[in-house]
Amino acid sequence: MQASTVKVPIAQPWIFAAIGCAILSFAVPLITQSASAPQKADSILILKKDHVLELLKDGKVIRTYKVALGRGGLAPKEREGDGRTPEGRYIIDSRNAESHYHKALHISYPNEEDRRRAARLGVSPGGAIMIHGLPDGKGWIGAAHRLYDWTLGCIAVTDEEIDEIWAMVPIGTPVEIRP
Repeated sequence: MQASTVKVPIAQPWIFAAIGCAILSFAVPLITQSASAPQKADSILILKKDHVLELLKDGKVIRTYKVALGRGGLAPKEREGDGRTPEGRYIIDSRNAESHYHKALHISYPNEEDRRRAARLGVSPGGAIMIHGLPDGKGWIGAAHRLYDWTLGCIAVTDEEIDEIWAMVPIGTPVEIRP
């Protein structure tokens, strides 16, 4: 008696490739989405004395940046042109992708308390307080910009940092600036 041979069909290589592509077509968007979608901050805390900006989510720090502040010293802003960074509670109320400082997030300074203080002093409170990158064309300075406070009252980070902050901070985000 002769043994019979049974032929088992072997799947064509293209079938494995097709199955692999089908699996990847579902998996890759999920992996890419979670890896590329930055976490959104729900508040910003700026600690002037420490020269630190923190992005927070649910009360937990998710990013920390060293910053340069206003060249008028660490006292709170009192008036337009004093070169000081304000203190208080604000919000991010607009974004400027065409800023002279790479990109800029506008802080809602002056608030009501700032206006009252300026009125008591008989001065304008000023405005145009931003979190921004470096002056256009000066991005090469990088982190060295933090060696001294140089802004007119704004909070400055590197261009790469403002790009990251820009992606993580929507309009309406609360900002607290502490001494």
